[in-house]
Amino acid sequence: MAATGLIGRTATWLAALPRRPRIWRRVARAIGDVLPKGLYARSLIIIIAPVVLLQSVIAYTFMERHWQLVTRRLSAAVTADVAALIDIYESYPQDKDSETLTRIANDRLNLDVDILKGAKLPPAGPRPFFSILDEALSDEIRRQIRRPYWIDTVGRSSLIEIRVSIPDGVMRVTARRSMAYASNSHIFLLWMSGSSLVLLGVAILFLRNQIKPILRLAAVAESFGKGREIEFRPRGAREVRQAGHAFIEMKRRIERAMEQRTTMLNGVSHDLRTIITRFKLSLALVEQTPEVEDLQRDVDEMSRMLEAYLAFARGDSGEVAVPTDMRALLEDLRTDVERLGAHVEAVEMEDHPQGPSPYVTLRPDAIRRCLFNLAANAARYGETVAITGRREARSFLVSIDDDGPGIPLDQREEVFKPFVRLDDARQDAGGSGLGLSIARDIARAHGGDVGLHDSPLGGLRATVRIPA
Repeated sequence: MAATGLIGRTATWLAALPRRPRIWRRVARAIGDVLPKGLYARSLIIIIAPVVLLQSVIAYTFMERHWQLVTRRLSAAVTADVAALIDIYESYPQDKDSETLTRIANDRLNLDVDILKGAKLPPAGPRPFFSILDEALSDEIRRQIRRPYWIDTVGRSSLIEIRVSIPDGVMRVTARRSMAYASNSHIFLLWMSGSSLVLLGVAILFLRNQIKPILRLAAVAESFGKGREIEFRPRGAREVRQAGHAFIEMKRRIERAMEQRTTMLNGVSHDLRTIITRFKLSLALVEQTPEVEDLQRDVDEMSRMLEAYLAFARGDSGEVAVPTDMRALLEDLRTDVERLGAHVEAVEMEDHPQGPSPYVTLRPDAIRRCLFNLAANAARYGETVAITGRREARSFLVSIDDDGPGIPLDQREEVFKPFVRLDDARQDAGGSGLGLSIARDIARAHGGDVGLHDSPLGGLRATVRIPA
């Protein structure tokens, strides 16, 4: 039967195993939601929590033993005084009013003594749940006095009362609690608070210096992703310096690859432009016929497509990011769009209360190309174009609205793919299909993005968000 019960319990435990990971995952997720998310705060917890916990256990164990030892010795001394008072009372029965006993107890022992003649001991009360004093005092009275007794260590917090049975009644002794019990809780609290503050100060001092290089590396990586150049020298612990040197080497490889690509594109661009120029010169020297004019239009279209391809492949990576006045840039964009024959409403600038400055660090020519592609697309399909710039807490948002036919919701991501031209879409009709792709590529190179939404004018709204 025992074996059968063991098998049954084992089977029940095994059946519950698949559910245990779920419970632990929920507990871990709940703890993760409560704990701080930053590396600095988590490092402080990892360092301080185990040390404080270990100190608490050690200090509590030490102080508890100290309290027990001192309390037992004090209780033994008080019990010896009570036993001596009983011996004096029984040795000198002629002092029936116990005046001498009371005087000796008050003057010499700091005890209050009353003789309750004819009285009986009160009924035993419930023992305290956790009281070193009650246990130690009871043991000493049983060992030294060996008479029926009654004690109260809880009723009055600053006093303890001891009643011992004597032949003609009950002797009641009242003593200060501090005479039988050593309470040093303030020492424990001061020790824990002081040591924790020292540990916290040391941990903050050292961890701050270790976290700074990591934050610096993150800032440099983010700036490099936005096309901004920041001087960086790896510092900190060996592992952090290794990560910094790895980032610098990766940055150099990326810049080398971009430089090689730019050099190759410049060579290809030069060769192809030379050939196209020859075509144009040859066509200009022949007799102008309808067929030649068609060839000229094809050559012009080929030239535009070539410039679009090269711009998309190059990505304007060689330009340096500088603080740029967005208000002036949007006014120039308005002028460029009006040259296309579209009506542009006044450019609106909405300043954020905490950041009214219109200056944003970016590559101006690249952003100008990005916004012009979006505005030209809006002017091609709409009669009215509205341009709005708004400074937000950590970014600058440019919105370009039109009253054209718009793009269906399920096709708005499709139009950003290179060389994609939808049947009813608005992307570069008769062009290369790269306008929106170039715009999004430029925005993302700055750490931002381009999105398409419904416009209040009834057409399409293109938004460009650039980190400020």
